[in-house]
Amino acid sequence: MTEDEVAEEIASGMTVGIGGWGSRRKPMSLVRAVLRRGADDLHLVSYGGPDVGLLCAAGRVRKVSYGFVSLDSIPLEPHFRIARQTGAVETLELDEGAFYLGLLAASHRLPFYPTRAGLGSDMLACNPGLRTVRSPYDDGEELVAVPAFDIDVSLVHMNRADARGNGQFLGPDLYFDDLFAMAAERTFMSCERIIPTESLLEEGPVHTLRIPRLHVDGVVEAPEGAHFTECPPDYGRDEAFQRAYAATARDLDAWDRFRAEWLELESHDTYRDRLARWRDS
Repeated sequence: MTEDEVAEEIASGMTVGIGGWGSRRKPMSLVRAVLRRGADDLHLVSYGGPDVGLLCAAGRVRKVSYGFVSLDSIPLEPHFRIARQTGAVETLELDEGAFYLGLLAASHRLPFYPTRAGLGSDMLACNPGLRTVRSPYDDGEELVAVPAFDIDVSLVHMNRADARGNGQFLGPDLYFDDLFAMAAERTFMSCERIIPTESLLEEGPVHTLRIPRLHVDGVVEAPEGAHFTECPPDYGRDEAFQRAYAATARDLDAWDRFRAEWLELESHDTYRDRLARWRDS
């Protein structure tokens, strides 16, 4: 598929899960396509990074469910910070472990997962919609019931994939992209390169093949598709570009220029051409 074909599958009001972790291996070419397409009133589910910040800054988001929203080397994602502080978006803020359980419950098709995480903490105070359950066994323990994320579409980015939709990560961590793929009704995956199925094990050992094709509805070949986030071993984070992006949160005119220059391009190929000129300048 192309990025725009994926974006056409995302309608206003949907819940969209986005893989990656902070400013690491985010499906940025797909996120930009969603911005071009115009879907709004979205509920984002993410270990958030610039994916969340960009969509919030563009006014496309109704709610964000997250464990954090960070650019890693810049601790707080500045555009999301503005949206959060001004009340422009609803939020469900969980700790990283409870967020994982929400993904796990959805991937196992359960309504919730019980956990002790959050008991006695402000996670419950800040999220009055969270509920507790009582163990049906003799212990009778009270537990937090973390609700499953009801995800319509998940977007993930892998280092390699085959045309059937088997995905492979080659960096240090899968994060939870496998759960995003399993949790959603449909999943679309971009990758740095599509290779023959028989070549996947030439790229990495079998444990790197963690996205099976039965959970993937479409695959997009997108070299540098995670830019400006990191996608090791293919490339690191573009810190200069990330700083330029973050600076636009302080200046509306700068954001308008950034949006016109980088987000309103006709395709990912056009983005890469402009990126090459920017690096040479």
